[in-house]
Amino acid sequence: MSKPATMTEPTQAMLARARAAAAPLALLAAAEKNALLEAMAQALAAHQDEILAANALDLANPSLVPYKRDRLLLDPKRVAALCDALRALIALPDPIGDVLEEFTRPNGLVIRKVRVPLGVLGIIYEARPNVTVDAAALALKSGNAVVLRGGREAHHTNTKIVEVLSAVPGLPAGAIELLDGTTRDTVQEMLHARGYIDVLIPRGGQELIDLVTRNSTVPYIETGAGNCHLYADAALATESDFAMADAVILNAKTQRTSVCNSAEKLLIHRAIAATYAPRIVGKLLAAGVEVRADDATIAAVKKADPALAEKLLPATAADWDTEYLAMTIAVAVVDDVDAAIAHINRHSTHHSDTILTRDEAAARRFLRGVDSACVYWNASTRFSDGAEFGFGAEMGISNQKLHARGPFALREITSYKYEVIGDGQVR
Repeated sequence: MSKPATMTEPTQAMLARARAAAAPLALLAAAEKNALLEAMAQALAAHQDEILAANALDLANPSLVPYKRDRLLLDPKRVAALCDALRALIALPDPIGDVLEEFTRPNGLVIRKVRVPLGVLGIIYEARPNVTVDAAALALKSGNAVVLRGGREAHHTNTKIVEVLSAVPGLPAGAIELLDGTTRDTVQEMLHARGYIDVLIPRGGQELIDLVTRNSTVPYIETGAGNCHLYADAALATESDFAMADAVILNAKTQRTSVCNSAEKLLIHRAIAATYAPRIVGKLLAAGVEVRADDATIAAVKKADPALAEKLLPATAADWDTEYLAMTIAVAVVDDVDAAIAHINRHSTHHSDTILTRDEAAARRFLRGVDSACVYWNASTRFSDGAEFGFGAEMGISNQKLHARGPFALREITSYKYEVIGDGQVR
């Protein structure tokens, strides 16, 4: 395979090793892959001190913003969680070789549609060393080789993790390759590595997603930035209704703000704004959340509690399209469920959105009308996660509509082929 003019020799060598590894990986039996995953989990635990030391070097970077620091941080608890995620994959069925369809034609040909690996996955991601482990493990379990390009902020951590995982005995050489994350050149090389990489998966913010979608000559699966919405409907009337809504909203906003499935916007039905807006705004402010509000929300809060209203910031037009990844939320009053649906479809990233209501008809209308990968009824957007859906680790949350949508994991990083069995048939 010829080297593109813009590709360096080190990158080409890594991509060639990954390409060569795809064939033996595709032939590994489920028991062999599971044994390698267990060995990887044991290796991470055995080398925990080295991994944390490398992570400390990355965390010493004074320019890290809070949400990136949180994503980058590893500690013994998070390393243990990475090991648990590897073992969770072991417990899942191996998708490779699944017969999706089988039928016999009138001429006697037996046709089977069989699940197969994609080949070589390319993952571009930011300061999240957990992605290094998840991507390597998912690729192995699905019979794929993987080429990783992490963010420069996690350079030391990613290098050590890949060193540990790649040293597991029995893993085909080239199964896990890590490109230099300290130069932007490697991103461009991956974007044009057609023939080496079968599918590119960007996992990060909107800037990274846009870079890939505008420039890649390699097929890609978008993972979604998360401008996620919550909508409190009119059919919240009792104290228990409001308490349920409070709990979901606070969890979706505050449980972990640096991730794409945290809530960034709250919409409130006009019929309950006078009572519910002051209540939930007060709880959000008490939890340390900065609240940016539209005029109707500010008016409702001011009428109930002028002092509380003084703590609100007026929302700007840009707020409705912003993924904060911080303790910030924008709140607006809408006329009804259809207005909420229209607002979400106009401003969201089509990731995850929730309706809070006791009205089944309104809920069903919302679930059908909101054009997002994951839509919820009375549950936190924080459940948009491969592990929470029972898929094990995930490559990301896809908000596109072709090939994969929502949390995509083992089955979504496979393809299929047709096996046709005959007995001398000719056409």
